[in-house]
Amino acid sequence: MVSKRDIFSISGPLHLSSVNWKCPHHRRSVAASLVQACYVLERDRQQNRLASETLAPAWWEFFHFELIRTLIDDVDFSIFGAIFKFNPPVSIQNSSTSDAPKFVIAFRGTITKNESLTRDLTLDLHFIRNGLHRTSRCDIAVQAVRNIVSAVGNGNIWLAGHSLGSAMATLAGRDMAKTGHLLETFLFNPPFFSAPIERIKDKKVKQGLRIANSFITAGLAVALKGRRETPREDSFTILSAWVPSLFVNPADHICSEYIGYFEHREKMEEIGVGSIERLATQNSIGDLFLSAFGKESEPLHLLPSANLTINMSPSPDFKTAHGIHQWWRPDVHLQSQEYRYR
Repeated sequence: MVSKRDIFSISGPLHLSSVNWKCPHHRRSVAASLVQACYVLERDRQQNRLASETLAPAWWEFFHFELIRTLIDDVDFSIFGAIFKFNPPVSIQNSSTSDAPKFVIAFRGTITKNESLTRDLTLDLHFIRNGLHRTSRCDIAVQAVRNIVSAVGNGNIWLAGHSLGSAMATLAGRDMAKTGHLLETFLFNPPFFSAPIERIKDKKVKQGLRIANSFITAGLAVALKGRRETPREDSFTILSAWVPSLFVNPADHICSEYIGYFEHREKMEEIGVGSIERLATQNSIGDLFLSAFGKESEPLHLLPSANLTINMSPSPDFKTAHGIHQWWRPDVHLQSQEYRYR
């Protein structure tokens, strides 16, 4: 029989035997572990494990959470997310646990197994086409978050997701932010669909391409400004108070463009063309072309504000660079900076 703690004991953050809820490393590790729980829940389902054999519970029970609800896709019936409630024993309830989240809504990313692969890849394509918000899985995710917020208010609710799950958490977080509910959000390896400029080694070439792209994007935005019903600036300003935490790895091409996206904004301010960049950062060229044909949409990956954390530790391969496990390692070398849209 498989022990519930087997996988957790091998790869889980056992070093967090006592969680300091004020510590960014501890908070990040717990959020990543609850996302991992969503992956394991779906693997338990696919492998038809008996209740006594399931591996997922260790990932939330170790941190004194209980599983309130699993989020089920209505197309392939896979588990893509879960809602957890913090329920510590009386013996550890004190002033320190007041900083713990009351609820965490977590979302997994793509699973490359037959039972869920087709649906997950379809949703990945919807993200690339900026149409994830029109899918039923997104509707289920956003409604679940709305229900929790409606029931308990802002009350220290966390959102967390990895890869495709980060896109889901972003959609839900943006939806809440537009109504004034700023939820603490952990986005692990969030996808950023654009040309892979960040992978260019020559800094001058990279900077030149980004500057040219900003001027082209800003120019197209000005040309199409009169065709939009709602100015993009208004939406960006509303969202700017929401500061999600992004966790990216430079060796992961799926999320690494966020590094250049935020650093370039500061560079443009330094050289005196911040107004150009403020316009460019709200738009993508692909979105602008859609607008020209009356198909306006709001690019999901463009964020006004964020707390960007970069994993500076070497990654031997893409699987490691894109994996969720890196974010609870105690020896990881991280570099963080907060970016605010003004």
